[in-house]
Amino acid sequence: MTLPTRTTSAVRLGLLSTAALCMAMTLMAAQPLRADDNPVLAKVNGSEIRQSDVTAAEKDIGPSLAQLDPASRQASVVQLLIDLKLVAKAAEDKKIADTPDFKQKLAFTRSRLLMDTLLDQEGKAAVTDAALKKVYDDAAKQISGEQEVHARHILVGTEAEAKEIIAELKKGADFAELAKKKSKDPGASDGGDLGYFTKDQMVPEFSAAAFALEPGKISEPVKSQFGWHVIKVEDKRARKAPPFEQVKPQLEAFVIRKAQAEYVAKLRSDAKIERLDQKTDAAKPADPKAAPVAPAKK
Repeated sequence: MTLPTRTTSAVRLGLLSTAALCMAMTLMAAQPLRADDNPVLAKVNGSEIRQSDVTAAEKDIGPSLAQLDPASRQASVVQLLIDLKLVAKAAEDKKIADTPDFKQKLAFTRSRLLMDTLLDQEGKAAVTDAALKKVYDDAAKQISGEQEVHARHILVGTEAEAKEIIAELKKGADFAELAKKKSKDPGASDGGDLGYFTKDQMVPEFSAAAFALEPGKISEPVKSQFGWHVIKVEDKRARKAPPFEQVKPQLEAFVIRKAQAEYVAKLRSDAKIERLDQKTDAAKPADPKAAPVAPAKK
């Protein structure tokens, strides 16, 4: 469903969570750009809303407005920020900022924003050409030379059915056509084509049979947890690492996550942490190698 350009105040305000509202208010206070590059888009009782405020808000609520065209999205965000200022001012007038509940939420949101910002910086700083190349080379060494098999299969419920299919194949029936007609596997429409795979990508019984066959050969019935398989090997090859540029985005994501996890682990190892919520060994220091907090997004 596409939202209209001028949504109701309730819908607009619903786009932001309580934490996101606090973050938006914090970000709206910073105006790092020159006035020429950061025009005033609206004023609310004299308080300015600039393009940088819209940009900051869009980073947080962008997915909620993905269906809108750019002009409608900007208009909706500007109206949201107008409502944000109005409601925030009303909340200040009611002294909501002085309540313990609000102070607790604000403290948590501030800490979360500080954490996300710092981890984002640490992650981006770790993404260097040398780091990416090392990760790629290490992975390529593990991948290169590993054998892959390209196979098709027909999955049936009983051994008797599998033997009947093998008999038809020996008489000259086309494997792909039989797979389309008789296989229970979701990939039957593709003629049972499984593409290339390594040994660890299939259940042991299936892999053992497939990797023992020569290209063009058909297996005897093979039983697995899914049923009975008839396997035909189309090809075998030594696996090659994909081109660096093809996997660069995944390499960057890995380097970022690794740097963030190591940074948090270092902070933990240097800190004195006591888990008083644990029933046993309450005063035992926390394991610095424990799973890190959720890393900041790239």
